[in-house]
Amino acid sequence: MKEDFLYYLWKFQKIDTSKLQTTKGESIEVISVGSHNVQASGPDFFNAQLVIGGQKWAGNIEIHVKASDWFVHHHQNDPNYNNVILHVVWEWDIDVFRSNNSVIPALQLKNYVSEVSLKAYYKLYKSKVNKWINCENQLVEIPSFTMNNWLERIYFERLETKSEPILQLLKKCNNNWEATCFAVLAKAFGGNTNGEAFFKIAQSIPFTVVQKAKNTFELEALFFGQANLLEKKLEDPYYNSLKKEYAFLKHKFKLNQILGLQVQFFKLRPSNFPSLRLSQLAVFYAENKNVFSLLMQLNKLDDLEKLLRVNSSFYWEDHYTFDKTSKKSQKKVSKAFVELVLINAILPLKFVFENSIQKFEADKMLRVLKLLKPENNSISNRYKNLGVPMTNALHSQASLTLKKEYCDPQKCMDCAIGYSILSLK
Repeated sequence: MKEDFLYYLWKFQKIDTSKLQTTKGESIEVISVGSHNVQASGPDFFNAQLVIGGQKWAGNIEIHVKASDWFVHHHQNDPNYNNVILHVVWEWDIDVFRSNNSVIPALQLKNYVSEVSLKAYYKLYKSKVNKWINCENQLVEIPSFTMNNWLERIYFERLETKSEPILQLLKKCNNNWEATCFAVLAKAFGGNTNGEAFFKIAQSIPFTVVQKAKNTFELEALFFGQANLLEKKLEDPYYNSLKKEYAFLKHKFKLNQILGLQVQFFKLRPSNFPSLRLSQLAVFYAENKNVFSLLMQLNKLDDLEKLLRVNSSFYWEDHYTFDKTSKKSQKKVSKAFVELVLINAILPLKFVFENSIQKFEADKMLRVLKLLKPENNSISNRYKNLGVPMTNALHSQASLTLKKEYCDPQKCMDCAIGYSILSLK
C-alpha cells in the first residue's frame, strides 16, 4: 500500500462515507476534505472541515499507511502537526497525540474501501514483474479523450521544465533575448551529441561580436576557432584563411578559447557532422539579423521552415571535414532537422517569451506541434506499441516526460491514466 493511493481515496472521497467512524466509534461527517499540500512541509491536507461525534472541527489532515508512521516521521516533535484534527490511516496500530497530550482521532480507511477499488489498485501496482510500466496491459482501455488531454497537459509541463534553464540563461545574458536565443539555437544545432559543446561555444563568444560579424566567413572563423577545430597544420587554403581570420578576431575581441573542448564526429552521419552544423549556423546568422524578433513573429510552420532551411557555405559543398574532399552536393538543413530545432529551441523560447509578456496562446503552439512528425526514439516507440497515440511531435515529446516523471517513479496517482484505471476522476 502506498500513501499516494490513500491521498486520492481521501481527496476524491472514494470511500463509503455513509457510516464513517473514528477508531473510538465516533461518527465522522466530511464537510471539506481540505486542500492537498503537495509542496510545503507539514500536514497532507490543510483547512479541512469535519464533524466528529457531533462537534465541528476545522484544521488539518495527516495521512499514513500505519498510524505508527506518525512517530517514524517524528511528527510528535513538530508543532506544525498540533492542528491535525484527523489522522487518516490504512491500518490503525496505535494512538497518536498532540503536544498537549490530547489524542488525535483516527480513521482507518481499509474499513471503507470497496473491493473493486482495491483490486484495481493491486492490479496496477502489484504486477510489475517483467513490465516496462505499471499500466502497460491497460493502456488500450483508456478513452482517447482522456489520453489526448493528458498528453497535452504533460507537454506543457515539459515546457515549464524547459523554461527554467532558459530563464537562467536570460538572466546571465542581462535580459538580452537575442543573445539568449543564439545560445539556445546553437545548442539545438549541436543535437544530442554536440549540443552541450555548441552551447559552450556560443557562450564563449559575446553576442555583440556575433552581431558585428560582416559575413559567413567571419562567423565560421569564430565558431570553428572557438570549437578548437583550427588547431592543426593543413595544406588547405580555406582552412588556413579561417585560421588567420580567427587569430585576428580572437585578438581583436579578446576571446578566450575553451580548454579541452572537443566536438564529436564519431558515430554521426556526415550530414550531422559538427563542421556542417557550425557552418549552417554561421550562414543562418549571416543572412538574418534580429533572429529572435523574427522567430517570435512567425507562427506558421511553413514560414519557420523556410527561414531555417539554410545551406552551409560554399566550401562544404565538396567537404564534410577540413582537407578532405567529397562528392559535390548542397549541404542544406533538412526538414527533419528543422523540426528538431523547432521542438527543442524555438517553441520553448516562444513559450517563455510569450508568457513573460502575458501573450501566450496555447492553441497556436499546439497547431504547430500537431503538424510536426513524432520523434523516433525508443520511449515514444514503446508507448506507441502499447497503444498510446504517437501521431505528432506533441505526443512524442509528452511521452518523454510521462515516462520520466510519472511511470518511472510510479506516480500513478498523479497521472490521469492512473485516475482512469482506478476510476479516480
